[in-house]
Amino acid sequence: MSKKVIVIGAGIAGLSAASFLARDGYQVTILEKNSLAGGRARKFEAEGFTFDMGPSWYWMPDVFDKYFAAFGKQVSDYYDLLRLDPAYSIFFGKDEVMDIPASREALYALFEEHELGSSKNLDKFLKEAAYKYEVGINEFVYKPGLSMLEFADMRVLKSLFRLQMFSSMSGHVRKLFKNPKLIELLEFPVLFLGATPEKTPAMYSLMNHADLILGTWYPKGGMHKIIEGMVSLAEELGVEIRLNQEVQQIVVSDGAAKKVVTATDEFEADIVVAGADYHHVEQHLLKPHCRMYDEQYWDKRVMAPSSLLFYLGVNKKLDNLLHHNLFFDENFKQHAIDIYEKPTWPEKPLFYACCTTKTDLSGAPEGCENLFLLIPLAPDLKEEEGMRERYYNIVMDRLEDLTGQSIRDAVVYKRSYAHSDFEEDYHAYKGNAYGLANTLMQTAVLKPRLKSKKVKNLYFTGQLTTPGPGVPPSLISGQVVAGEVKKEFAI
Repeated sequence: MSKKVIVIGAGIAGLSAASFLARDGYQVTILEKNSLAGGRARKFEAEGFTFDMGPSWYWMPDVFDKYFAAFGKQVSDYYDLLRLDPAYSIFFGKDEVMDIPASREALYALFEEHELGSSKNLDKFLKEAAYKYEVGINEFVYKPGLSMLEFADMRVLKSLFRLQMFSSMSGHVRKLFKNPKLIELLEFPVLFLGATPEKTPAMYSLMNHADLILGTWYPKGGMHKIIEGMVSLAEELGVEIRLNQEVQQIVVSDGAAKKVVTATDEFEADIVVAGADYHHVEQHLLKPHCRMYDEQYWDKRVMAPSSLLFYLGVNKKLDNLLHHNLFFDENFKQHAIDIYEKPTWPEKPLFYACCTTKTDLSGAPEGCENLFLLIPLAPDLKEEEGMRERYYNIVMDRLEDLTGQSIRDAVVYKRSYAHSDFEEDYHAYKGNAYGLANTLMQTAVLKPRLKSKKVKNLYFTGQLTTPGPGVPPSLISGQVVAGEVKKEFAI
């Protein structure tokens, strides 16, 4: 007899878990708080502009390929991918712009241009990164992290040292390269993992393989095309998605979740998979005796950054910008300290600008640009009145100066988004944008468990549990939790 699964949250992890369970015969209903599926990867439209609300980088295309292949599908069944070349630009200062090419040969030439002889070290670095990616993505991240015995395989144990789990990303990069621009290029992908490069394991150079070798891609029409594809697949498999259904309580009886209650309905459940914010589910949807962790535990977790975002509609075409643009014209190390070491609003923030209309004209009216600005920030910062506008002007001053054009006077649509919005829309703990930091002490079995010890049929998925933050890990998280459900509640 089919078992009823209630999935809380139609984000990427929730959609993934629901689809794998539906494929294998479970009766699955997703309850989504918001009016649109996708979680942080939602979209919105305003005045002719279409904005992706969150993720904008399409990395690790192999993970998406594997996801859809698990259902006998292909990525191309749902959206068309374009590889960006150059992948992105880095602005180090006025007239100091580095375009990152897609081809390996051009990349080696770029390194030689900035540091004679560095291409040989880059080749060594990328070969090590490829190994880490192969083991890290294809071995470690598919493990549920419920027991150290999962890592008892001798091949895995031996690889721990080759993965450089116990040396820092900063030290690893600086052993091979001296040029500060090349160092910042190689350290940038770990900026959102939850620690400074000095405290991030060198294992995460696997992100450089994802960046520089696997490449930066774009789903034509926007990142929300991924969500549209996942929703289409889920519904084809029989998943029912109920929008505007914010869960208020998980009813537990005899050690098992029996019902999931919203403001308007009650849903009986044999199994519950929580894809919503882990802290919110435990601390607000469960009674105290059903919780594994208390507030003190959560307060000690190291969170990945939050962000201050600006969605801008510009009524003219902009010069000197690519699809993705990183602005490292201020001190990289100081901003990392402001996020991770001494959390504060940064005086001179780094920022990122995404101009999707450089690749895809569908995101804006004719002759206009769709511009998305992001400043990474420490979680749990308190906003003072006027803070967002202050940072808007800081960023726009530099953006206009570094690209040599006026932009503010052409902005016809503007929306900001920060900590309180993440909390309101997603119940995001401390207003985080990216989940739990990927530090050594929050890896694998040291993350919050994907299976409750207190409620025997309650599971968790998403960026606060295994394997961690990001779109590809969230896809994997849904698959992993579905596998654990099937082990214990086979049909």
